Amino acid sequence: MTDPVADLLTRIRNALMRKKTSVSVPYSKLKHELVKLLVKEGFLSDVKKVKKDFDELDITLKYFKDEPVIKELTRESKPGLRKYISYKDIKPHKGGLGLKVLTTSKGLMTDKDAIKEEIGGEVICRVF
Repeated sequence: MTDPVADLLTRIRNALMRKKTSVSVPYSKLKHELVKLLVKEGFLSDVKKVKKDFDELDITLKYFKDEPVIKELTRESKPGLRKYISYKDIKPHKGGLGLKVLTTSKGLMTDKDAIKEEIGGEVICRVF
């Protein structure tokens, strides 16, 4: 697999389309931090690191009135084409209702936090 983050996002999108309550994905530190950020921002319910034959993340999905909270989950920067952005060039996603997740020198953060910290980075994904 060349892009584990894209695989994570695709598994979440597919589970939401099938109205699943949870989804399991292989563990990595970046994926765990990304999912914890989405939980903190209210897009997912919970995440747990589970030890089986290998480490996995068990992600609990979030719904509101039988509709998924996440309407759009898109990979922005890809391994073949990285997208970097300065904090001055960050525009609100979907009028500020959505968010962009950036990886910076201070770790993963949302676009709003990056503007506050005045730090740019690589745009990992967009969530709405």
